[in-house]
Amino acid sequence: MILPGATLGMLGGGQLGRMFTLTAREMGYKVLVLDPDPESPAGRVADLHLQRPYNDPGAIERMIQHCSAVTTEFENVPAEVLETLAVRLPVRPGAKAVAAAQDRLTEKAFLQRNGFATVGFYPVLSAADVELGTASVPGPWILKTARLGYDGKGQARVANAADAQAAFDAHRGVPCILEQQVPLDLEVSVVLARGEDGRTAVFPPGENVHHHGILETTTVPARLPGQFASHAAEIAIAIAEALEYVGVLGVEMFLSGGQLLVNELAPRPHNSGHWTQDAAASSQFEQQVRALCGLPLGDPRVLTPVTMINILGDVWEGGEPDWGAALTDAGVKLHLYGKSHPRPGRKMGHLNVLGGNAVETLHRAHRALRVLSRGR
Repeated sequence: MILPGATLGMLGGGQLGRMFTLTAREMGYKVLVLDPDPESPAGRVADLHLQRPYNDPGAIERMIQHCSAVTTEFENVPAEVLETLAVRLPVRPGAKAVAAAQDRLTEKAFLQRNGFATVGFYPVLSAADVELGTASVPGPWILKTARLGYDGKGQARVANAADAQAAFDAHRGVPCILEQQVPLDLEVSVVLARGEDGRTAVFPPGENVHHHGILETTTVPARLPGQFASHAAEIAIAIAEALEYVGVLGVEMFLSGGQLLVNELAPRPHNSGHWTQDAAASSQFEQQVRALCGLPLGDPRVLTPVTMINILGDVWEGGEPDWGAALTDAGVKLHLYGKSHPRPGRKMGHLNVLGGNAVETLHRAHRALRVLSRGR
């Protein structure tokens, strides 16, 4: 086990890295963050912030010399960097698991190969593949870039082959995936932790609502019948085992026509798991520290119904948000990410709203967000 007093390395300096860093420091660890952004939210609260590219040899060597173990906060760290680090110290999750989630085509192939149900899809690597894909997969579709898309970026909803071709052209010919749009009963996600010993701790499914491709709310408990809730947990555990995963993993799923379909994997803490900071016995970030350090995993038990609602930069339009008005509700917990420049669609923080039942917490979460915007 890696015990408090050791230095932990974090590749990536966004809000997920910040929340990991704050949790690790509360638990007695030092944290070294590698991120090229001088205004990195995680770098601002770390013991040391290396402002270098992820593949900078000097920065990698410094991380090896100072850190007892290394983790990541996003999936686009070059896999070869993880492999280089893993020769000298524990890296959790490993390069294999991160690489599987870096590319949607690789990810879907992994899911298909291991028997996990997904929507219909087709690789689009050239203009000719657009016609083949629209002929093979029932429409309508979503065309997504294979890499780097998030929060709705790099995605286009298309209804016919001509629209799909135009969308592919707009992406300048980068590799894409054509995915079938299916009717959704619910969108859910399961966040779990898996230790090096193979033991898992699974948070219950959260019910997600997206707006313009960006997660708006996650509510626990989800309106998911019992058999589907347990099945969702079983799917997430099976995926973690197939990846030989160590760390915190987010698994997004659709409930469609009485079937759970796996949508995407996140080899890190997940936006839909932020509710655990205030409403679970152990947060997803504590679990990340524990899994990284080889400690026994924490208790994933839910303590109270909760809704997490994201605070986007749009809330700053017209002035500073009315924090006092939102915090008049004693069940509202505010988490800000230390970002200096709000802009529309940028995640600046979130609220966790605790209460007696899921319907109530969802209503109060929307109310709190409205008053932040001063009624705008």
